[in-house]
Amino acid sequence: MLLHTPAASSSVPIATAAAASSSTSQESCHRLLASVSSSVFSASPSPVLRRFLNTQQLSLGVGQQHLRIAHHPVCPMATAVVSKSALISETPAWNSLKSHLGHINKTHLRDLMKDKERCEGMIKEYDGVVVDFSRQRVTHETLEKLLALAKEAKLKEKIESMFNGEHINKTEGRAVLHVALRAPRYEQISCDGKNVVPDVWEVLDKIKDFTDRVRNGTWVGVTGKPLTDVVAIGIGGSFLGPLFVHTALQTEPGTAKSSKGRRLRFLSNVDPVDVACALNGLEQETTLVVVVSKTFTTAETMLNARTLRAWITSALGSEAVSKHMIAVSTNLKLVKEFGIDPANAFAFWDWVGGRYSVCSAVGAVPLALQYGFETVQKFLEGAWSIDKHYRNAPLEENLPVLLGLLTVWNVSFHGCSAMAILPYCQALQKLAPHIQQVSMESNGKGVSIDGETLPYEAGEIDFGEPGTNGQHSFYQLIHQGRVVPCDFIGIIKSQQSVYLKGEIVSNHDELMCNFFAQADALAYGKTREELRAEGVPDYLIPHKTFTGNRPSLSMLLPTLDAYTTGQLLALYEHRVATMGFIWGINSFDQWGVELGKSLATRVRTQMNAARTKGEPVQGFNYSTTTLLNRYLKGKTQLLYPEPHDVFPSDIIPGTDNIVPTEKVEQ
Repeated sequence: MLLHTPAASSSVPIATAAAASSSTSQESCHRLLASVSSSVFSASPSPVLRRFLNTQQLSLGVGQQHLRIAHHPVCPMATAVVSKSALISETPAWNSLKSHLGHINKTHLRDLMKDKERCEGMIKEYDGVVVDFSRQRVTHETLEKLLALAKEAKLKEKIESMFNGEHINKTEGRAVLHVALRAPRYEQISCDGKNVVPDVWEVLDKIKDFTDRVRNGTWVGVTGKPLTDVVAIGIGGSFLGPLFVHTALQTEPGTAKSSKGRRLRFLSNVDPVDVACALNGLEQETTLVVVVSKTFTTAETMLNARTLRAWITSALGSEAVSKHMIAVSTNLKLVKEFGIDPANAFAFWDWVGGRYSVCSAVGAVPLALQYGFETVQKFLEGAWSIDKHYRNAPLEENLPVLLGLLTVWNVSFHGCSAMAILPYCQALQKLAPHIQQVSMESNGKGVSIDGETLPYEAGEIDFGEPGTNGQHSFYQLIHQGRVVPCDFIGIIKSQQSVYLKGEIVSNHDELMCNFFAQADALAYGKTREELRAEGVPDYLIPHKTFTGNRPSLSMLLPTLDAYTTGQLLALYEHRVATMGFIWGINSFDQWGVELGKSLATRVRTQMNAARTKGEPVQGFNYSTTTLLNRYLKGKTQLLYPEPHDVFPSDIIPGTDNIVPTEKVEQ
C-alpha cells in the first residue's frame, strides 16, 4: 500500500524499519494503520504513531514524499514503514532559484558593483572578521531566495541538532560534536544524555599538565636530557589540521618566542623520504614521538610508529619507549602492547571526525608541546567564537551560513566545480590543503543521506596557494579560462614587517595591493573597447580581453594569531557543514576512502610474497600485473641472513646500517 502526500506537504511520518517484534499485537497494527491514515497528510506524526514506531525501534523523519507499508509477520497489512526523502532539488525554493538564474545570467559584476546599497548589504562583520561577498553573482533577491532554500532545508534545525549531540552522522550512528572540543568549562553540550564538556576538559587539563612538564624540563628523556624535539605521527586529519595551525603560528612573534629552542615535525606518509625529512637533524635522546591513531590500527600511522620506535630503541634501548613515545588514542590495550605507558595516552571520542579533530588532543598535544597550552587555549577560544555565531546568529547575518549558501549557488546552479582558496599571507600556506580535506572528504558524495542518487551537483574541488605565488601559477586559468570562484584572505597587520627606505610601500602593503586588485580584476575584466582605447593592436585584442564577471569573496582578519586562526578554521568547518545540510548529504562519513585501502591489503600480501620468496605476481588484472612486475624488477629482493632494521643512511650515520644486499634497499 502506498500513501501519497500532497505536493505542498513539507513533512510526513516516515521510517525505514527494522523487523518489528514478534510480540506486536493485532491491535497495535491496527492502531498504526489508523494513525498513519489520519496523520500522513499532516505536518507531523501523531503521538500514537511516534510511540508505536519508537517501541518497534523504528525511526521518524521529515521532508518525505511518500510512505509505504510492507508485509508484517503479525499484521499482514504492515511490517515496516519504508520512506523516501524529498530531495532539496524538488522543493519550490530550489526551483525558484533555477528560474532566477536566467535573470542573473543577464547581469555583469561591473554593473552590480555600481550599486552602493547592494555592496553595503553584502559586507558582514563578526568579532573582527570581515567578509565581503559583493563580488559574488548575486542580488538582494538572490540572497532572499538562498535564505528561503535554507529554511526549506531546515538548516537552523540541523545546526541545532548538531550542537545538541543528535546522531546526525546516520551511516555510522554517531553524533558530530567537534564544537564541544572548544567549549568553555561552564558550557553544557550533551551526547546520549551526558554532558561531554567535563570529559573534554579532563583531557585538556591532562594535556596542560603533561606538556608543561615537558616544556619546563620536569619530564625528560631516558638519558636525562630535555625533550626539545617532537615528531607527531598521523595521517589525514591527524596531520593536515595540526600542520595548518603550526604553520600559521610559527612566525607570529608571540608564539615564536614561546617556541624558542623547540622543533615540531610531522610524519604522515609511509614514503621513507618523509621519514628521512622528519628525522633529519634530530637525536633520539632529545626527541619525543606523538603517535596519533584513534584505534591504534591505522596502517600507515602504525608502520611509521614502529619505524620511529625502532629508531629510538636502536640508540636508547627498549626501555626508552615509555619516556620518548606518547599516544593520542582510545585503544589503551594496543597502546600498552606497543610499549607506551597508557597513562601517557590522551583520549578523544567517536563523535570527533578525523578532519575535525585538530581541536582535540590530536592537535592540542603537539601544538601545546611546541607553543605552550595557553596558545592552544587561545586557538580554541577563537574557534568557539565562530561556533557561537554559527549557532545563534540569524541566517541573514551568519557568516558560515552565507558562505555555504553562496557555494551551493555557485556549484549547483552556476556549475562551478572548483573553488580557489587564496590567502595573501604566507603563514596560511597550509590552509588550502587542510580545507581540501575538510570540504572534499565531507561533501564529495553522490547520494543523499538516505541513499538517493543526487540529481544535482554537490561538492567541489578545493585548491589554493598563497598570493602572490598563485598569481604566477594558476591565475591565468582563473582570469581567462574556467570560472573558478575564489576566496581572497587578507591580514591587516602582518606577523612580520619589512619596509625599505626609498620604497613607496612596505612589503606587506605590496602584497595587499595585489589582494585588492585581483578581486576587482576578476569582477570587472577588461573589454575590447578599453583595449582599443589603449592602442592595443587588433590581433592581440582577443588575447588580452578579460571577460570578468568571475565571482570571488574577500575576507579580512585583523591579524593572524592563535585566536584568529581558530576563527578561520571554524568558519570553513561550518561553511562545509552548511553546504552538506543544504544538499541533504552526510558530511561526516567518508566511505570513499575505504575501497582503495582494502584493495591495498591484497597488493601488500603479494608484494611480500614476491620480495621475500620470489613468488610470481598473480590474481590481478593485466594492467596491475604489468606495473607490479615492472616495479618489482627494479627493486632489491629482501633476502636477509637475519632480520635487521634498515633506515636512511643519512639519518643513522656509521657502519651499523644493515642492508639486505650490497645495494641499499630501494
